[in-house]
Amino acid sequence: MKCTTLFSTRSNDWSALIIRLTLGLILFPHGAQKLLGWFGGYGFTGTMDAFTQGMHLPWIIAFLVILIESIGSLALIAGVATRFFSLAMLGNFIGIILTAHLHNGFFMNWYMQPGKPEGFEYHLLILGLAIAAMIAGGGKWSVDSLLMKCKKSETTY
Repeated sequence: MKCTTLFSTRSNDWSALIIRLTLGLILFPHGAQKLLGWFGGYGFTGTMDAFTQGMHLPWIIAFLVILIESIGSLALIAGVATRFFSLAMLGNFIGIILTAHLHNGFFMNWYMQPGKPEGFEYHLLILGLAIAAMIAGGGKWSVDSLLMKCKKSETTY
């Protein structure tokens, strides 16, 4: 993939801005739980233990999940390599559905019934946003759009 393809975006696209901010802002607290222990999370060590010992995921997958949800969400908020991090979110959430939620059915546990597991409807929303961000790019007020403006100005000389 060319660098220009990775960072290309319409710099005045409001919908791309809304999509990437929604995706990044929704996922940031989840990433902060896993990496930093914020919002009642376990932090890096606790999350790695839960993923590797509790869920029996390979350490590299556990590590990537933490990075994608924490660093990736910040990158999306800033609009840095939007297409790349959207693809990473897409892969991450497909994995989450397949390993932890598919067998629970579609619906979330909206009424917080004890012992009722969470379905995958929320995860489908994330997948939709990630696909939209992959198509649209960073949009307005993104680092991607600034990089593309610099690239265009370099090629006009």
